[in-house]
Amino acid sequence: MKQLNIAVGIIRNARQEIFLTQRAADSHMAGFWEFPGGKIEAGETPEQALTRELQEETGIDVQQATPLEVIEHRFDDRIVTLYFYLVEQWRGEPYGREGQPMRWARQADLQAADFPPANARIIQLLVAQANPAV
Repeated sequence: MKQLNIAVGIIRNARQEIFLTQRAADSHMAGFWEFPGGKIEAGETPEQALTRELQEETGIDVQQATPLEVIEHRFDDRIVTLYFYLVEQWRGEPYGREGQPMRWARQADLQAADFPPANARIIQLLVAQANPAV
């Protein structure tokens, strides 16, 4: 079974909004919203992959990334290990550098159904963090 290691950046601004991009129509889990990131290449640490991928996908230079969670998810054809980082300090303004749709969403309003299933636990964590009284 195919094993993928993915570095994922949860880019959060001072207004508690999260930067999201939409998966391409020709990709696995097409059409879902996602946190930007990508495959960790041979010889790269998750942090190095995160910095490279966020530059490639969103045009930002990560200044600081805080490890948040590591989640393993099994699909029928692959196992994906996701290394989630909270990115609150960066240079530049994030945008869909590869032409992908993008948007800022309030952290409290994130909906797991809008994301690939592997993201469900991190969405739950982020929403709970934004709504501590719930």
